[in-house]
Amino acid sequence: MCGIVGYIGKKQASPILLDGLKRLEYRGYDSAGMAVWAGNSFGRLRGPGKVSQLAGQLNNQPLAGTAGIAHTRWATHGVPSEANAHPHADVSNEVYVVHNGIIENYQALQAGLKSKGVEFTSETDSEVLAHLVKKFLGPGVTIEEAVRLALRLVQGTYALLVMAANDPDKIVAARQSSPLRLGVGNDEFIIASDPSAIARHTRQVVTLNDGELLIIDRNGYYISELNGENGARKVERSPELIDWNLDEADRGGYEHHMLKEIFEQPDTIRNSMRGRLIIEDGQAKLGGLSTVEDRLRGIKRLHIVACGTASYAAMVGEYMLEEYAGVPAEVSSASEFRYRKPILDPTQDAVLVLSQSGETADTLAAVREAKEKGVMTLGIVNVIGSSIARETDAGVYNHAGPEIGVATTKVFTSQLTVLALLTLYLGRQRGMSMVMGNRIGQELLSLPDKIEKILEQSDSIAALAKKYSQAKNFFFLGRKYNFPLALEGALKLKEISYIHAEGTASGELKHGPLALVEPSFPSFFIAPQDSVYAKNISNMEEVKARQGKVLVIATEGDEQIKSVADDVIYIPKTLEMLTPILTAIPLQVFAYYLANELGRDVDKPRNLAKSVTVE
Repeated sequence: MCGIVGYIGKKQASPILLDGLKRLEYRGYDSAGMAVWAGNSFGRLRGPGKVSQLAGQLNNQPLAGTAGIAHTRWATHGVPSEANAHPHADVSNEVYVVHNGIIENYQALQAGLKSKGVEFTSETDSEVLAHLVKKFLGPGVTIEEAVRLALRLVQGTYALLVMAANDPDKIVAARQSSPLRLGVGNDEFIIASDPSAIARHTRQVVTLNDGELLIIDRNGYYISELNGENGARKVERSPELIDWNLDEADRGGYEHHMLKEIFEQPDTIRNSMRGRLIIEDGQAKLGGLSTVEDRLRGIKRLHIVACGTASYAAMVGEYMLEEYAGVPAEVSSASEFRYRKPILDPTQDAVLVLSQSGETADTLAAVREAKEKGVMTLGIVNVIGSSIARETDAGVYNHAGPEIGVATTKVFTSQLTVLALLTLYLGRQRGMSMVMGNRIGQELLSLPDKIEKILEQSDSIAALAKKYSQAKNFFFLGRKYNFPLALEGALKLKEISYIHAEGTASGELKHGPLALVEPSFPSFFIAPQDSVYAKNISNMEEVKARQGKVLVIATEGDEQIKSVADDVIYIPKTLEMLTPILTAIPLQVFAYYLANELGRDVDKPRNLAKSVTVE
């Protein structure tokens, strides 16, 4: 979950590395550092804190040189400190390493090295890599050979950049289950965890696959199989064009990336639907599924697997697919999927995974588990060329553009939109009528305008957020399609405000949670006028009878709700299955403004990182 970046070329490396770290900081921000080859030795700066603190160090102690590596950290082993910050070096300061991932057998490797007299200076698993590479580096052994030999001993996940004093005009990289991409520029190369750190310099990108070793020098790059012998077969791979520009990853005048991404949702939903609706036939066209169209007609059950917010989108998808497409669906947390021995039938089942980054470690593991059992795998991902996109049998891209805020917003509603399109696609293969398909399509097309109307209320939602900003606890409650949104509303508030919040099904209140209700414990209901509206009203009455405060997201024109609610946020009317796409917006806006009112770092909430590439 850390961010790594390396540069070799004709320009000064440290400004390029620093800019790359700033763009990767959403992947981790508890410490940062860089090492640059200064002509006769490495210069290194590192320490706890955000990248801005590293920038301050560089102002006082510039690192000159045209090749270097850098890192921004999300801690897995060891507290944030200078000793635990990357880059790590061997005892002689000849080998420097930055690493994203987890070395699972580091304790055994560390014990072996200590028995040979090697002294460790950090609490991290990553430091063992620098010492291992140094162990193999010697007369007649190149840095790439030393990396290859060292990694044969390693169990775990890694995206790795290595430099050595005996061959400083070279960066060696390797990948196993952590993303790594090489930007190919004019007489320069930049390698990073994702394209956001590359796009300022070039849009030509080569994606490294698992089990590959990459050697970059000032003249070019060479990819080979990591586990092959020295001189292993070269892997031919030409650069691909990044499909977004750097402006999309900037704040664009907004105070935070999260706020910008909330307000981008009318466009991201349009982009998610673009070219995919055939209104006159009431159908969806999903080109990424064309190669498995016939197999999809025969599936009898769909397993939907995801983590975090994506798992709540999956829960909404479960309701959609069962009610409108007639496909039994089962949602599993990706972190549990492999460990509960799921019953998968290769002839009748398919596994659908959702991931913004396409690199989520647990979700990727679920894909591999399903493929091992011979089950068709599908993906809904946002990042083109990501591991999940490449390893699934077929899938659909979100086309939501880069999402930088750690708390996901626009990709969540994009995932819901794509799931609605998938429901239409599978439903029309089965019993859904053209009339119903046309109605769903028309309602989908109207959503961006309706979201714009909700966003016009942002000032009044901000005022509500301020009103409730001193609450220490919150309930978020919903039923049917909006039960998952209750879970998502609670998660958003927890993520960025650090306020305790619980999401629960409204009907479960009387089965225990109601004991917590009191005047200082607000309940935020999601209650549009749908098939469970009357049930939600009854649940609100239960809260009011215990002097609890009630906030409600309701349908425009619903005046009855005011008799039971303390505060109301209105959304336009739409099909019941699509209400979660609209109710998500005020939940996001409320969480954002409440966290901002409390002075939280909205884009970089404590202890979290955007892309979870370790298990």
